[in-house]
Amino acid sequence: METLNMEKKWVLPLVISSLICVFIIATSFNMGLVSSMQTINSLFSIFPSQVSVKQTDPAFVESKVLLSVPPPPKVRIPRFAYLVSGSNGDLEKLWRTLRVLYHPLNQYIVHLDLESSVEERLALASRVENDTIFAKVGNVHLITQANMVTYRGPTMVSNTLHACAILLKKSKEWDWFINLSASDYPLMTQDDILFAFSSLDRNLNFIEHTSRLGWKEGQRAKPLIIDPGISMSTKSDIFFTTEQRQLPTAFKLFTGSAWMVLSRAFVEYCIWGWDNLPRTLLMYYTNFVSSPEGYFHTVICNVPEYAQTVVNHDLHYISWDMPPKQHPHTLTVNDTTKMIHSNAPFARKFKQDDHVLDKIDTELLHRKSGSFVQGGWCSGNPPCSEVGDPSRLKPGLGARRLAKLMARIVLSPKFRKNQCN
Repeated sequence: METLNMEKKWVLPLVISSLICVFIIATSFNMGLVSSMQTINSLFSIFPSQVSVKQTDPAFVESKVLLSVPPPPKVRIPRFAYLVSGSNGDLEKLWRTLRVLYHPLNQYIVHLDLESSVEERLALASRVENDTIFAKVGNVHLITQANMVTYRGPTMVSNTLHACAILLKKSKEWDWFINLSASDYPLMTQDDILFAFSSLDRNLNFIEHTSRLGWKEGQRAKPLIIDPGISMSTKSDIFFTTEQRQLPTAFKLFTGSAWMVLSRAFVEYCIWGWDNLPRTLLMYYTNFVSSPEGYFHTVICNVPEYAQTVVNHDLHYISWDMPPKQHPHTLTVNDTTKMIHSNAPFARKFKQDDHVLDKIDTELLHRKSGSFVQGGWCSGNPPCSEVGDPSRLKPGLGARRLAKLMARIVLSPKFRKNQCN
């Protein structure tokens, strides 16, 4: 009897402990199952599903597995910030170039230097202000306080940096800065260029450059010059001092084309100069012959972060003597085939209203006299009298030509070999 009572005393604790064990095992199993299902979900979620299942309770694990992955966002169309500059007598050339380059997505800053007449500058300001499209979109700006610009001295670099600073202040949306003169002209539409640039890394900088100075070492790097344009209100040529200087050892000199396409990131670096190199080089190039052909090149190639972004091309067709002189040949109708075969988006230099410009308008840009170049943004009657959808691009054969050029200079195996050498 005592044995039976002892067995009954152990029954209750045994039952309770058994229930606790079952509860713990069941809980562990359920947690493991949920964890496993979440892992499976994470694996399946990388694959888009074509199956659609309606569920009233969103807590079902199956509904999470079968949901479609959202499509990737569209690539944002790039935007350019243009500086178009001119001098005395360039009003009509500058105005024509500006209208041919126009697109509502871009930013534009125009400048007639201090050598141009007050009447020319006021006429340019009036045209910009009274243009219906410019006024409506608000993306065309003037440097109202004209700068003195002498090509062979540092004033052109100063004017470029001034324009960059204004463009950075005016808009946070643009991706590349492009400097052009009134003597430049596009060989393809803005829709073509925007479309071709859409697939490119926004950090790329197009600067034709070399560290092999050759004859420029003795004729440009060593002479010390004074530019009267820094302190005078009338234009005069630079003059040379009797002394010369040796090549610097703190940084390596580079030279190349004065026309370039710069990324926003690099432009910000040049303006802010957080490690002081841009300002140091600006002082050095103050006494340098033809500083526009060396300043930006030397800055970018002496900063490892930006040196790897350089594309050794200025995106221009230019006809030079060998060795190059101070100014290139003036282009005519006879150069049309070479210009097209270069696949470059821009060419220079042109005379005002030369027949070759009419040929480019008709055959490459499909532009009627005096009008904007028609693109996907154009609306209204007559065409381009209203702004439609600026993000709608209508690329043509120019986009194909520019894509070929990019394949040769950016996507080729020689791309890295041509950087800052």
